[in-house]
Formats: sequence, C-alpha cells, structure tokens
Amino acid sequence: MPGSRGVSRRFLLRCAAVSLVASVAGCSALQTAQALLGNQVSFTAPQLQGYLDRQYPRDYPQLGGLATLVVMNPRVAIPRDDTRLHLDFDVGIDGFGLKGDRPAGHFAVTSGLRYDARASALYLDEPELESAELPVLGNRMNATGREFINGWLRDYARSEPVYRLDPDIKGKLGERRIAGTLVQDGRVVIKLDR
Repeated sequence: MPGSRGVSRRFLLRCAAVSLVASVAGCSALQTAQALLGNQVSFTAPQLQGYLDRQYPRDYPQLGGLATLVVMNPRVAIPRDDTRLHLDFDVGIDGFGLKGDRPAGHFAVTSGLRYDARASALYLDEPELESAELPVLGNRMNATGREFINGWLRDYARSEPVYRLDPDIKGKLGERRIAGTLVQDGRVVIKLDR
C-alpha cells in the first residue's frame, strides 16, 4: 500500500520534528527549571560573550578628560581548571595625538564575579590586570598606561555588568536569595539558598 507508507513516513517526520522542537525548548527551559528546583543557575562563556559583544566598543574618558580609553572586541574565556573569569580586550587611545578608532593595544584581565540582585547582573569582583601590550608606549606598561587601564577597570567593576540575567529567569527566580557566585568547571555558577 503506497498511500499508507507515505502517510506513515509523513507521520514519523512530523513526530521527529515535534520531538526536536520540544527538546530545544526543553534545553532553554532547563536552566530555569534547575534554578527553581535545584540550588544553582549556571552560565557559559558563549552567554557572557554574546552579552558583551552587544556592549562594545565603548568610550571611557580618563585622566580628567585629557584622553579617552576606547575598549573594543571583548573576548571571554572560562577555563575549566580556573576559578576566575578571563577577559581580553583590544584598546584604542583617543588623545595624546592618537586616534581611538582602531586598536592600539591589548590587555587581559582575570576576575572573580559577584551577583547584584537589584540589577540582576554579574559584575567583576577583584579584577586583576594580567597583561597589557601597548605598542604606542613601546610595549612597556608605564605608569600612565597602568593608571589608564586600572582606572577603567575599577570603574568597570563597580558599574558595568559582564552579564545581565534574562527577564524570564529573573522572574522565575522570584525572591530566592543568592548564596554566592563561583567560577568553576568552565561555567559561572550562581548558588541559591534553599
């Protein structure tokens, strides 16, 4: 019966498509379900990367407005064997005869993270400048360059999130209290009180 065979094949394809859609929807809801039933919410490097990609490039006036630090091209890494977030940025300097529209150097930062419940966001916690390459300064980090980047880093850690929770997750968490924020096993984990 060729007709019933075609119907069976179409039926199986539809079932497979419905299963696939349900699986994908289930994966996106898994984190929320884990938060509601478990004791943690976790985020991956690609989630943080996607958020930061939408935030940059950014201009940050420094040294009383004498120059502007142009921070661009953020790159996020969460090594599985580390307890700190790794961030790399390209940097331009607008001022001192330089144009900030293209990278003039690069710097790397490691940091813990803290969760701010009022902002529903993750912020750097005790960030450390790991390396800086500024060819315009002879590839040496002089006092001005270090002050430039550390000034930006302090302001950034205080006021700029590296990730903001999705409104759906925020709403479903409700009034659950946050026990702490960790970087572990290649993920950022927000621990929830039971």
